[in-house]
Amino acid sequence: MPYRRLPKTDAARLKALKTLLECSSLYTTGVRFIDYQTLNRAQPAYERLLMMCEQYKARQQAQMRVTPKIEKLQRNASIYISHFIQVLLMAVERGEIPRETLELYQMDAETTAVPNIKSIDRLVSWGEKIIIGEKERIKRGGRPITNPTIGMVMTHLDVFKDILAQQKKLQDRTLVVQESLDKIRPEIDELLLDLWNQIEKHFENEPPETRYAECRKYGIVYYYRRHEPHLY
Repeated sequence: MPYRRLPKTDAARLKALKTLLECSSLYTTGVRFIDYQTLNRAQPAYERLLMMCEQYKARQQAQMRVTPKIEKLQRNASIYISHFIQVLLMAVERGEIPRETLELYQMDAETTAVPNIKSIDRLVSWGEKIIIGEKERIKRGGRPITNPTIGMVMTHLDVFKDILAQQKKLQDRTLVVQESLDKIRPEIDELLLDLWNQIEKHFENEPPETRYAECRKYGIVYYYRRHEPHLY
């Protein structure tokens, strides 16, 4: 025999509620068999869930549109920061800048290679370190490094940090909707369970072929077990 199962996705929840609400017989006087108060909760519940799902989808799409920009700006910032550090280390190797000066950039005096800046956190961290270090070295009378200049590094890092802040705002807004969805889902499931119980109760004395067909018209979803014949 088939068994029913409450929806597991928001799309399935919406479909179950919509199927129920579109049954005109529910609103016919003398035919209505679902408790009026329960039925009255269905439309607002459907509209709330639909609105939240649409908001969630829109905010996810907004995040997806930002992702390619982040990748491009991260690549640009990485190139400028990496090149700046390479020029700095070559100047140290040539003796143009004392090795101990590397400590201004929070680098070990014996550093000979560019630090790992593959992750976003490390890229931002090292970008800020070399900006602080270069400013301090210039303040002490050192000649500015060129090609790239620290100004160019700052520009690319700032643009990258701005897009990261934009993404964080989008993520926070998406999270708010996600939390609202997490809160409303148990309420929707409880409502569907109540509705389905009342629907099945109404048709319980009908023969199986009629009972399952009628219940499906009102949005109840039935499943068959593996290898079980689909009789109804």
